[in-house]
Amino acid sequence: MGSPSNQVLVGVIVGAHGIKGEVKLKSLTSDPLSITRYGPLRSAAGQQFEIAKLKPARDDFIAVLKGITDRDQAEHLQGTELFIHRDRLPKLASNETYAHDMIGQDVCLADGTRLGKLVAMPNYGAGDLLEVEREAGVERVLIPFTTAFVPQDDFSTGKITVILPEGYLDTGEPE
Repeated sequence: MGSPSNQVLVGVIVGAHGIKGEVKLKSLTSDPLSITRYGPLRSAAGQQFEIAKLKPARDDFIAVLKGITDRDQAEHLQGTELFIHRDRLPKLASNETYAHDMIGQDVCLADGTRLGKLVAMPNYGAGDLLEVEREAGVERVLIPFTTAFVPQDDFSTGKITVILPEGYLDTGEPE
């Protein structure tokens, strides 16, 4: 297996389903079904997984993985992150970037002031968010990843500029 920098997280096994070894699978790809198009997936420990069958479930998918035939095997896989080698990803247009390539970049306000570092890009159902880690003792801040908040479209500079409404970072309680 290549170094972690060559690996891209595309899914997570979130639990077992049924008694025949099926697993609940959360796809982290922009098109959730595309997780089946990359071929074998690997865990951080190097274990290889092939998706034999995938069907939509309530929030994620139910997957049949080759070689996983009973519930005990499936239960042991809970929490397993699934990766592919980055060269198996589709090529992007010149103004596009993969979210995982933005992690670690500095996040700055429009005036150039450093806000913090991008540590994650969660999506809780309403769209992607920038999770920014600020200096010690200050809570992380979530910023919608929309053109209103992040107007730039070139993230190859190593810096993400955000425009925040007045009071967005205020942490005081309302009076």
